[in-house]
Formats: sequence, C-alpha cells, structure tokens
Amino acid sequence: MSKPNLLAIPKTSLADLQENWRCDLKSGFLVFLIALPLCLGISVASGFPPSAGIITAIIGGLLVSRINSSNLTVNGPAAGLIVVVFAAVQTLGEGDAMAGYRYTLAAIVIASVLQILMGLLKMGQLSSFFPTSVVHGMLAAIGITIIAGQTHVMLGITPEATSSSLLTITQIPHSLLNMELDIALISFLSLLILVIWPLIGSKLPSPVIVILVGIAFGWHFDLAQEATNNHTDYLVAIPDNFFAGLYFPDFSKMFTVRFWEAVISISLIGSLESLLITTAIDKLDPYKRRSNLDRELTAIGLGNLVASLIGGLPMIAEIVRSSANINNGAKTAWANFFHGLILLLFVIFFTGLIQSIPLASLAALLVYTGYRLASPQTFARVREVGKEQLLLFVITIIAILATDLLIGVALGIVAKLAITLVRGVWLKNLFQIHFTIQQPDKNTLIIKLLGSALFSNFLPLKKALGNVESGKELIFDFSEGYLIDHTVMEFIHDFKQQYESQGGHCQEIGSPLESFSNHALAARLMTADDRK
Repeated sequence: MSKPNLLAIPKTSLADLQENWRCDLKSGFLVFLIALPLCLGISVASGFPPSAGIITAIIGGLLVSRINSSNLTVNGPAAGLIVVVFAAVQTLGEGDAMAGYRYTLAAIVIASVLQILMGLLKMGQLSSFFPTSVVHGMLAAIGITIIAGQTHVMLGITPEATSSSLLTITQIPHSLLNMELDIALISFLSLLILVIWPLIGSKLPSPVIVILVGIAFGWHFDLAQEATNNHTDYLVAIPDNFFAGLYFPDFSKMFTVRFWEAVISISLIGSLESLLITTAIDKLDPYKRRSNLDRELTAIGLGNLVASLIGGLPMIAEIVRSSANINNGAKTAWANFFHGLILLLFVIFFTGLIQSIPLASLAALLVYTGYRLASPQTFARVREVGKEQLLLFVITIIAILATDLLIGVALGIVAKLAITLVRGVWLKNLFQIHFTIQQPDKNTLIIKLLGSALFSNFLPLKKALGNVESGKELIFDFSEGYLIDHTVMEFIHDFKQQYESQGGHCQEIGSPLESFSNHALAARLMTADDRK
C-alpha cells in the first residue's frame, strides 16, 4: 500500500477543476447542510442578526477559498468566537442591541486589518507562544460559556444581562422553573437526535435532522403565533429579501477603551483559533499538504474585512465543517468554494424555510458543540499529561468564566511561567532558548538542546527545524537539557511524524531524570547540572 504522502497531489487551478469537481461539489453540499444551521445559531448567540453568519460563510467560501493556502479547511463563523463577539455587542451597545451590533462590526473591521498585518509581518507562528494546556482551557471555557447562555434559549427564557458567565450559570435554576414547555420539548428532542443519530451511521448530517424535526414541531405548536402573543422571538428572523438585511459598521466608538478591547479580543482569539485549526486539519490531509500560516492569516483577515463591511460575523478556519469536508472526500479548496456558493443560492431561493426554524433547535446544536469543547473526556485527557497541566487548564477556565477571555488566557500564561520558574528554570532561559545543530556527515543532523525548551522560548527551534532538508537522519540530543515542557514535547512529536512521513528518520538521545506523568509527551526534567 502506498503511503499517503506518495499519493498524486490533486490539482487545484481553475483549468484543472474538471479533475476533482465531482468530489468537491459533493463534499461542499454536505458541508453546506451542516453549515446552514450552525451559521444561524452562532449569529443569534453572538447578538447578531441570523443572516450575519450566512454572509460570513458565503464570503469564506467564495473569496477566502480562492486566496488562502489551505486545501481542506472550511472558513466561516465558529462557536469559539461567540463569547468575544457577544461581549462586544453588550458592552459597546450598552443595552441597545442594534447599536452594539454596528459598533462591533466596526471593531471587526479594525481587527481584520490587524490580521492582515500579522500575516504580512509573518506572524503565523503566533499560536506557538500559547501553552497547550492554556489553549485547551480557553476552548473548554468557551464551551461552558456557550452551554450557560444557550441553555436559557433552549428553555424559552431570556435571562438578565450579567457581567460574567458564572452569573449566567446561576440563573439556570430560575429558567428551569419557568421554562416554556413547547420550547423545552423541541430542545430536548434536538439534543436526543444529536446524540443518537451518529450511532445510526446515516450519511445525512444530524444537524439537518434537528432542523427538520424542529420545523415540524414549530409548525405543530404554531410558534409564530405564540411568539406574537408572548412578544418573544421563537423562530429565526431574517427579511424576505436576504440582501435587504445588510448592515454597515458604525465607527463612532472607535476612540473608546471598550472598542479596542473588542478589537484585540476578536483579532487575537480569531487568529489563534484559525492557526490551531488549520494546523490540525493539515495533519488530517491524506496528501500531507501543508498550509502557509502567514498567508492563511492574511486571507482570513481579508475575508473578515469584506464580511464586516456588509454586516457579517468574523470567520475562522472551522473545525467541525473542515473535518466533515475531509470525511466527505473533498480533494481541494474548491469544496469550500462550493459550500459558499450553495449557501448563497439557498438563501436567495429558500428564505421562507429559514424563517420557520426554531431558535431552540439552533440552541441545542450550540449546547452540543459546547459540550464537545468542555466534555469530561477533555478534562481526563489533560489530566493524563500531568497534574500541573490540569491545574493550568482549570485556572484558565475559572479565570475566563469569572472575567473574560483575554484576562483569563493572560492569567493562565502567568501561572504557567510561575510554575516554570518554581521548577528551577533560570529567568534568562525563560524567553531565550539555547541549542546547536551539527552535521557530522551529509545525511545526519544532531539537534542538541542546552538548558530548557519551553512554550515561551522554542520559536527559534521551530523555525530552524522548518528549514531542515528532508530525508535526513535527525538526532535530538537532550542529554544536556534541563526542563522540556509539554508544549515543546508535543511540537517535537508532531514534527517527527511529519518529517518521517516525508522519508526522513528521527531519534532521541537522553533519558529524563523525572517525567511529570506517564504520558509520552509529559513535561520532563533531564538534568539538574547544566541550565543555560
């Protein structure tokens, strides 16, 4: 059997579209079925009009797929940005949802420009500076925040506005006691379908079934009339003419602190998630193609700029749709293009169908997504790597829930640096790595670590290994190292897999005096003698 990297690389140009268009069109259609309900749900949960997410997905497909470097990622709105966008709408709007929406659009415009600049300045390695456990903690906190907010929607209750996710969680008992039974039934059935449907093995995505069942029950309970009677929105509200619902940014709060907090949050979190997901999807590519992360940042920034100018949400490389794209047999970025094109055609010709979708069904989709980000299995996997990883993970989660994303992530990084110093790493080694690369013969390279390799200092090592010629014998010599943290161990593991898939070979020299768990990629102390 041929190795995946020996497979013929699919052609991607317009002239060669005929080679793979059937596979890509099929995958694009199936991804569209998943994307439509998620785009609507993410929009509503973010405090934006439902059409905003669809606008972003259309631009992500039609525009970004043509200018980025990734082959199988699908770009669009994602659950991971709900928290920062909703917070921006609330703080900038000060109770006026529509004003907050337009101010947030302006913040996204500026954040998009920052993303473009980061790409042009070759900052695609940004994600490497964040400790793995802190990133996982951030994603889990986002999942918990989504669950906390959308549980109220599933119960048909509008909670009081709060300053933190912890306070939103405390309001859940009140919503349970005052739930709308019709809405709660639709929500419960939706969650049940999301859990059971994948076990059936059907090719039809479970979100489609959730939406169809929701529409049927919404019609049965006459939610449109009930919404009128209760002065509450129970169904998706978009204009009959989709393009009549376009809104434009308002820059009048550009010189406020809150505005720039939103800009930094959106650009940083959006860029970080996009880079992490693009890297993860590259690992799943059967053809072992690698994306240019700097070009990805620039392309997503351009897509966000266009989307925000006409009322769209910020986009990232999205993990659920990208994974489905691979599983459905996509070959090239044209699958992303087709998914955007089909979305555009659908909202033009089937607007009425979208207007009959219950918000409860969309909320159930988001709660299920949030659960996957913060499931017990996630906590267990982090614990396997080491107790200190679990500590950082939990610190990050609690800090984000009690404050906001930026402060929470910053506190997680500070905690990680403190633990590193307590373990004896010298201050000058905290942000500066020491290593050598020697070549004893034409086919062998020895990468020798001197001192500690940490999340905060290993970028030069990552860059150096990125320039290593393929097909060599690489020897990682850790015998004179001190502390190698989990983030670096994970990077070296992934690098070795990729390098060996291209015909090279890697080995390690040096046994640790202490590993902080039995996990193969746990942080480890090599020696206590030579700390550079």
